[in-house]
Amino acid sequence: MTPISRRSALAGASVLVAGSARAQPRFPDRPIKLIIPWAAGGPADGGFRILAESAARKFGQPVVVENKGGASGVLGALALQEAKPDGYTISQMHMSVLRQPLLNPQLRYDPIVDLTYILQITGFVMGIVVRAEAPWQTLPELLAYAKTHPGKLNWGTLGIGSTQHLAMERLGMAQGLAWTHAPYRGTADTLRALLGGEIDFASESSGWAPMVQAGKLRLLAVFTAERARRFPDAPTVRELGYDVVVDSPGGLIGPRGMDPAVVKVLADAFRAAAEEPQHRQFLDNMDQPLLLLDGPAYRDAMARTYVEERELLKQLKLLP
Repeated sequence: MTPISRRSALAGASVLVAGSARAQPRFPDRPIKLIIPWAAGGPADGGFRILAESAARKFGQPVVVENKGGASGVLGALALQEAKPDGYTISQMHMSVLRQPLLNPQLRYDPIVDLTYILQITGFVMGIVVRAEAPWQTLPELLAYAKTHPGKLNWGTLGIGSTQHLAMERLGMAQGLAWTHAPYRGTADTLRALLGGEIDFASESSGWAPMVQAGKLRLLAVFTAERARRFPDAPTVRELGYDVVVDSPGGLIGPRGMDPAVVKVLADAFRAAAEEPQHRQFLDNMDQPLLLLDGPAYRDAMARTYVEERELLKQLKLLP
């Protein structure tokens, strides 16, 4: 048998390396599907479509948006339970994905273990609003009235177990208040009820902005860590001395078990997209803060929030 020369061995190794490189195509090499678990046309849809277009330019591959509305916004997370963890199916993440498995035992996924957290991107401004003619000029005045008139005030949100609902319940429980929560089918319905006098105040996301600007509603405070850019005179709840901060963060998730290298490619592209002027302008117009956080930190934050939410839902007797 003829001995193999060093040159021949190196040449063979080069062929193997080249073959291995060909077997590992660059990601992505085909379109990526981005699931938005809301109907097309809303604010949650609009911002992610901007991100998808920008990320597609960076990838050199389309990012195809698929709207899956209904089921309290968990259809994206459910689709990920059946998807391959190859990075070609990803979904928008929001707080209902975390909370709904606690409220609905039929949802069998674990929102921490059964998903890959890619990137936290943004949050939502939640605020407390009253009619312009209401007697309360500030949040402390409203809470003081509720304290001295237990059970008299009625307030609304878009639904039981929503972020808006739980934020206000946390505030009320901390102050030992008794009042009545009225759940509606959406923010628009809540605000119509407020304007119509059915309820005394609302805890809602920034759908109230045009009505505040038009002088129909008064914004008493926001739950976010920072003041809303368009409403700098409205204090945060925390500024007023109440230890409640709710940013309602959202971002991107994928199926469980994704390759960290693929996660990084996705995170880098969507992080750059989130910082581009068009997306920042969209956030400003919607009063949404930019809250970028990498995947591992996002997962850790959601794990802590999951424990806190479960305890709060237990206290409110909302756990099944």
